[in-house]
Amino acid sequence: MSDLLKWVIGVSLCVVTHSAVADRVKDLASVGGVRSNQLVGYGLVTGLAGTGDGKDPTFTGQSLKAILESLGVTTNPYDDYDLAQSRGRPIQVDNVAAVMVTATLPPFAKPGQLVDVNVGTLGTATSLRGGNLIMTELRGIDGQTYAIAQGPLTVTGIMEEQNGTSVQIGIPTSGRVPDGATVERQVDTAFDKSDTLIFNVNSNDFTTTSAITKKINEVFGDGTAFALDGVSLGVRAPAG
Repeated sequence: MSDLLKWVIGVSLCVVTHSAVADRVKDLASVGGVRSNQLVGYGLVTGLAGTGDGKDPTFTGQSLKAILESLGVTTNPYDDYDLAQSRGRPIQVDNVAAVMVTATLPPFAKPGQLVDVNVGTLGTATSLRGGNLIMTELRGIDGQTYAIAQGPLTVTGIMEEQNGTSVQIGIPTSGRVPDGATVERQVDTAFDKSDTLIFNVNSNDFTTTSAITKKINEVFGDGTAFALDGVSLGVRAPAG
């Protein structure tokens, strides 16, 4: 464990006492910049038992065609006659569904770590049960790829139809892939580079901010902590 991390834990465990009630700093504030990040991607789920998008919407077939061509599979018509017959005709993909894939990248996630992903249909697919998510890039708000997702879906929803009646339990058009994404890029943070760490108080309260600042200075010495406003206070990082 690094000296900086040990020091932060020590600061977080400082006890702030007021009105005969003791609270830990870690329960009253959080370290600024230590946060999760949302990721999103567009992909395809294959292996469905006829519950996919079919020929509508057309972008599912277009996406499948693009993936096959990237893998070296030729999907273009062989001659002018085939081209004339296929022009404007959507690809029938009953066993494929276009989906949006989302995940949350936890703080300090390192390349090689695994995170869960959520999958939801975009088109007319009626169920993702039995499907397999093919390799999908997950990007952050900056457009960079931070994780790659792939794997079999876990779907809890069930839908049954018989004799004109239907029964649905849960949502079969959404599912999860536990540990389905591998982190490929680390989110840059100034946590271990800045001379000052920022603690954000959970509630906008000048009294709490002042009490935390006072107690940290009592434990670690005057000038270690200083209030910035009613929500934030700065704490000088130790040398090294």
